[in-house]
Amino acid sequence: MIRTGILNPQISSLLARVRHTNILVIADRGFPFFPTIETIDISLVDDSPTVLQVLGAIRPNFDIAGIQMAEEFTAENTLEVQKEFAEATAGILLTYLPHADLKERASLAIGLIRTGDTTQYANVILESGRVDVNRKLSS
Repeated sequence: MIRTGILNPQISSLLARVRHTNILVIADRGFPFFPTIETIDISLVDDSPTVLQVLGAIRPNFDIAGIQMAEEFTAENTLEVQKEFAEATAGILLTYLPHADLKERASLAIGLIRTGDTTQYANVILESGRVDVNRKLSS
């Protein structure tokens, strides 16, 4: 799935192990810890880095078929913050589900990248791209 660009060796390794339809979580600083999920904590201080910064670094090199976020995100954040997330996820199917369901789904992730983000409900679940079985391989 990875193409180029990620300098962090743990994140690069994690991305290389994600397969089609697997999920990866990019979480804010308050997201629960799941002992069974590989967690890479890159939080430094409040809002460094942010979920959108990590998504922006991953997106050019990672095939994302869909993104899921908590429904509560829209109620708890300004229109400006919502617009920033909409721009960052443009062109990808974005669905919302209750935060409790998002955490349950997150427990099935291949890995989780924890950021220092303080944006309410900024967590995103990325579903990796699917193989196009009709695509012909180059010879």
